[in-house]
Amino acid sequence: MTNIERNYKEIRERIVTAARRADRDPDCVRLVVVTKGQPLQAVEHVVAAGACCLGENYVEEALPKIQALAGNEIEWRMIGHVQSRKAREIVENFSGCDALDSLRLAIRLDRFAAQAGRRLPVLLECNVSGETSKFGFAAWDRNNWPGLATELAQVVELPNLQVRGLMTMPPVFDDPQRARPYFQCLRELQKYLGERLPQVNWSELSMGMSGDFEIAIQEGATLVRIGTAIMGPRN
Repeated sequence: MTNIERNYKEIRERIVTAARRADRDPDCVRLVVVTKGQPLQAVEHVVAAGACCLGENYVEEALPKIQALAGNEIEWRMIGHVQSRKAREIVENFSGCDALDSLRLAIRLDRFAAQAGRRLPVLLECNVSGETSKFGFAAWDRNNWPGLATELAQVVELPNLQVRGLMTMPPVFDDPQRARPYFQCLRELQKYLGERLPQVNWSELSMGMSGDFEIAIQEGATLVRIGTAIMGPRN
């Protein structure tokens, strides 16, 4: 067994433990293994260990891996910022986009999804910290949530996108407990949007990474994005 396979098994066990401690069904928390910056051989190891949901940040890096592993049943998720000019490639090569961060991108994804004859699953990336280095719909000020809901209403009406929930990235802290308020904020936003845009199933919350995923699970994460804790340092 490789280090990657051992790490994958350990993280799966930690997810189950965290879910049970939060009185949640472990099956309600899915693991997205982040493979950005990792060579194909490392990705093959984690797939052999049982990973079937992989997250990539860059289209150019992901496409060779997607092609090389085409014989496997893998759900490829785009989890990084998407430039509008890459929208067609997202639609043509990925199972879904977890980082839809603007109305402009939504309109382009919708257009290419229509051309491809598919309805693209998406998560709306929300910036709940106010950090200028982060992408996402502005969600850190609750006083502005009514305007945000109005903006997102235009996204959810696009016929070729299937909005499934929200995604966020909190600031990086040495103490994972400090990320908790940001996870709580996203969960509260999920409830808020569910009341104002009830035509959408907002059930998915993608939050939590290698250093804080157990806190995220306590706060309702349904998807956790884990890279280095499984794959090791990136090249």
